Amino acid sequence: MKPKKIFLILACVIVLFGIWYFFLRSKDQKVSLITEKPVIGAISTSVTATGTIQPVDTVTVGTQVSGTISALFADFNSTVKKGELLAELDKVLIQSTVDQAKANLVQAQSNQNYQEANFNRQKQLFETGSISKADYDLALNTLQVAKANVNNVKAQLTAAQRNLSFTQIYSPIDGVVLSRSVNIGQTVAASFSTPTLFTIAKDITKMQVQAKVDEADIGSVMTGQRSTFTVDAFINDTFNGTVKEIRLQPSISSNVVTYATLIDAPNDDKKLKPGMTANIIIYTKEVNNALLVSAQALKFHPDSSLSKQYEIVPDPGHHKGGSGKGSGGKGNRSGKANKDKSVNGDVVANPTAYVWVLEGKKLIQKKIKTGLNDNTKVQVLSGLSENELVVTGTEGLTSSAPAAAATSPFMPKRGGRR
Repeated sequence: MKPKKIFLILACVIVLFGIWYFFLRSKDQKVSLITEKPVIGAISTSVTATGTIQPVDTVTVGTQVSGTISALFADFNSTVKKGELLAELDKVLIQSTVDQAKANLVQAQSNQNYQEANFNRQKQLFETGSISKADYDLALNTLQVAKANVNNVKAQLTAAQRNLSFTQIYSPIDGVVLSRSVNIGQTVAASFSTPTLFTIAKDITKMQVQAKVDEADIGSVMTGQRSTFTVDAFINDTFNGTVKEIRLQPSISSNVVTYATLIDAPNDDKKLKPGMTANIIIYTKEVNNALLVSAQALKFHPDSSLSKQYEIVPDPGHHKGGSGKGSGGKGNRSGKANKDKSVNGDVVANPTAYVWVLEGKKLIQKKIKTGLNDNTKVQVLSGLSENELVVTGTEGLTSSAPAAAATSPFMPKRGGRR
């Protein structure tokens, strides 16, 4: 074989080897661990809801008599005092009723005076035997009817005068006028129901939020719990409140059951206005100064690629009666299921969990007891200290094997060849 051919063959081999080495050869990348130290902080669980801001106390002011509005002395947003005149109805018709009742009273009293004088004369004649007992009884009955008629007319006059006083509408409380439903010249009829003229809020510095809490969350909501909420008008401000009342009457809309929950909301700066929509967070459980780790740490489990760099030391109790496959598998059980335990008075289901701690070149599995979990952080009750490095994940390729082709679980699988 000629040297030139040998040289060409060697050159081709070297080129192919270079292509394989630099482009086709699988490269094992070193895996690095993501670790963190437990921290001291606050953790809480919460319920979210939406609601409407409304005054704590509102009073609707109406009229007990029908008539035409002749004057208005208050408008929207007017600050009023108790007993202040708000509106006035036309008095002409009711004043005429009062005048008529007064005239009837004068007539009735005059008739009563005449009947009294007539009775006294009949009484003297009866005592002397000049008239019969029947005439005497007739005079007495006529006098009693006249007296009753006077009382009747007096009652009518009192009612007419009372109706006349109802033509002036006064504020029953100190507050702010939220709405005015009438205008000057408008006729109001009080025949069947009392028409509303004004709506007055007693104190707008004390508001409340009526939250609609879903039936799935209402079980964890109790009076006295802390709450925060925001409104679209002041999106950067967070307002604080306290759960005041949980009403038992449910509200059903589109098969969704919610319960009205009232939250007190101080409004000293008067930013909150009635009718605003609030986005509410109710803190159902809160723990301060708790030892916290990331929730991701409970899901981490080392695979075979880490055994080349680290010595993996599993917890002995983690594999008793379990398969030891992952932190979410049966290996979490130690012979029998964990019983529910109480944390700060709240029942926490399955408080036992496992995390991996990095000590030098060792990955040591540790059993911990957990408390509250907000899906980001987890409260650690025991099993860890602040100085330990907890593994939460890995960086880099963990395997040089090619990834399996993704398949849809909804596609039918082909049977193997026989």
